[in-house]
Amino acid sequence: MGRKSGRKKSGFKKKGSKPTDIEQLKLKLTQFFDNNFGEAYTEKQLIKKLVLRDAHTKKLLNPALRELIDEGKISCTPRNLYSSTAEPEFIIGEVDFVNPRFAFVIPSNQEKKEDDIMVKEADLKSALDGDKVRVMILPKRGRGNRREGKVLEIMERSRDEFVGRVEISPRFAFVVPDFKKMHHDIFVRKSDLEGAQHNQKVVVKLTEWKEGDKSPSGKIIHVLGKAGDHEVEIHSIMAEFGLPFDYPEEIEAEAENISEVIPEAEIKKRKDFRDIDTFTIDPADAKDFDDAISFRYLDNGNMEIGVHIADVTHYVKPKTLMEKEAYDRATSVYLVDRTIPMLPERLSNGLCSLRPNEDKLTFSCVFEMTDQAEVKDFWIGRTVIHSNRRFTYEEAQENMDAESGDYAKDLLKINALAKLLRGARFKKGAINFETVEVKFQLDESGTPTGLIIKERKDVHKLIEEFMLLANKTVATYIYDKNKGKSTFVYRVHDYPDLEKLATFSNFAKKFGHEIKILDEKKVSNSLNKLMDEIVGKPEQNILEQLAIRSMAKAKYTTEPKQHFGLAFDHYTHFTSPIRRYPDMMVHRLLQHYLDGGKPPENQAWEEKCVHSSEREKRAADSERASIKYKQVEYMKLAEDKDYAGIITGVTEWGVYVEISETKCEGMVRVQDLTDDYYDFDEKNMRLIGAKNKRMITLGDKVEVRVTRTDIDRRTIDLEFVNDDK
Repeated sequence: MGRKSGRKKSGFKKKGSKPTDIEQLKLKLTQFFDNNFGEAYTEKQLIKKLVLRDAHTKKLLNPALRELIDEGKISCTPRNLYSSTAEPEFIIGEVDFVNPRFAFVIPSNQEKKEDDIMVKEADLKSALDGDKVRVMILPKRGRGNRREGKVLEIMERSRDEFVGRVEISPRFAFVVPDFKKMHHDIFVRKSDLEGAQHNQKVVVKLTEWKEGDKSPSGKIIHVLGKAGDHEVEIHSIMAEFGLPFDYPEEIEAEAENISEVIPEAEIKKRKDFRDIDTFTIDPADAKDFDDAISFRYLDNGNMEIGVHIADVTHYVKPKTLMEKEAYDRATSVYLVDRTIPMLPERLSNGLCSLRPNEDKLTFSCVFEMTDQAEVKDFWIGRTVIHSNRRFTYEEAQENMDAESGDYAKDLLKINALAKLLRGARFKKGAINFETVEVKFQLDESGTPTGLIIKERKDVHKLIEEFMLLANKTVATYIYDKNKGKSTFVYRVHDYPDLEKLATFSNFAKKFGHEIKILDEKKVSNSLNKLMDEIVGKPEQNILEQLAIRSMAKAKYTTEPKQHFGLAFDHYTHFTSPIRRYPDMMVHRLLQHYLDGGKPPENQAWEEKCVHSSEREKRAADSERASIKYKQVEYMKLAEDKDYAGIITGVTEWGVYVEISETKCEGMVRVQDLTDDYYDFDEKNMRLIGAKNKRMITLGDKVEVRVTRTDIDRRTIDLEFVNDDK
């Protein structure tokens, strides 16, 4: 007797042409065709793809295909190529390349997270993170009922330039990108190195990505310098996020040609506040003073508080080069060691900056208020001011604490009003997010030598409260003029996602905090109670950050929706036109309506809002990247010791821990947990040991040690100090 074959059986019976045999094969064929939309196969190819090994099953293939054709489930071409007749669903969306194995495509019209389409790396068709793609959705649902799909077309690349470190071998080179969501090294021919040396930081431009190639090809277009150098790393971040390095000469020239002299005719058009006590309060290192406060008592016993904002649009005219550049940048960007301004320095730090002892043109919101902070009347319009004093936050706070010094009485009175306004906001449901801010002390070479936790004092809240009041007043004024039908730029913030709130609520419970999530007013009250309770505690930073992440993202839009976080029906950004383009938009529209103009067409303004929101996100991401870079560098130089921390995130590949002392976040890799094999419990955000049942859970207090820092990837690797975590 011959030996038994070791070949895999097809799973079909050999006896007779039973209905079950052909039905099983038809089911297998249907599933195969449904999962391969747009592909056509010969019978030979189907035998190979379906691993049909025995003669009986192969003989059934043609009859099964014919029956499926009769049933209308598949079609056959004259060349005997078979394909599915099912009508696939297509979507257009943006790639979120979460890890090397798969990505999610977020549909353009997404309403909820479940709408994301999972796409395996092999089905991405060389799409990269942020690309706009057309996806065919597969009918078979993946694990957890998540929809899966395959990319059919890359409609728009989000970027074709990457920053990374070049690695040169004898015959070719690769650039290893800094960007965490770029999971492919970029092949570079030796002839395209542009003089780059091994291990230098470079900017590489993608040139092609042939089908079947594992990596794209590129050409180095800019050599940044030696990896690890402060200036090189900051320039790397700027290049990574497409931030401008300087201003074009023609724009600088346009700025220089603007006269410093304010014509008398211009002053006569405006309300004159030059004889009223006025001052600015800003950070010690600020040069762009875009807001000032004036204060005086009125004859009727009430007070007049003026919020005066730099009149940027008087200097930056539509259709000028400077206007186009301001729109493109849309916001100033604040990295750890520098500011990338929206406007040239001549305007941001000169003409528009409300410097002391100089006449300045402003756009103002002026309030008549009672002792109880009740707004009895307000006026909005263009003004001219003369600031009497430039305060730093520290100087103003010192005068308030001592109850003496320049404008101490005025400051104390304004602060009392601000506290009343703040209390009224919270009573109406505003949320008190007092986030922890960390600032690095840098030496002359940019190396971090220390950390400062920024403290928000009364003077910071005083300025914030009157800026909020001005922004709300302007938005409400325009809305009320025409019941929201007038085109305007609003800053909106939707109600938080209930699922995210529930996750956050469960996390907060680990620290003994209860959050009520079903009632809108109770959500606000619960969150405020939580924020008060955690001040100064180890979990403060992580709970604040997670609370913010559970909120919807604020954005610019022409739709007059609410601002949930501030508990305002209508809100805008009016108070920072030196550093935000939306504020310039608001100033232009506001003056247009004050002059009696009719509402302009909405679409163009909405497009500007979308652009501004996108630029705001770019700025925030780049600022975070620069902070993360300094955190990694700081921990690299920090003392080699054990640190207390809190688990801030749990994934199947690692455990994120925030070090309490430095507020720096690192990761313990699952592959480095050698005491057991750990399963990921996504629902409860924890890892569970298969044998020892040890649980590593979001919110756990742990002891960790730094094992490795990677400045290129801006990552900190940690390990748990002991087995019991």
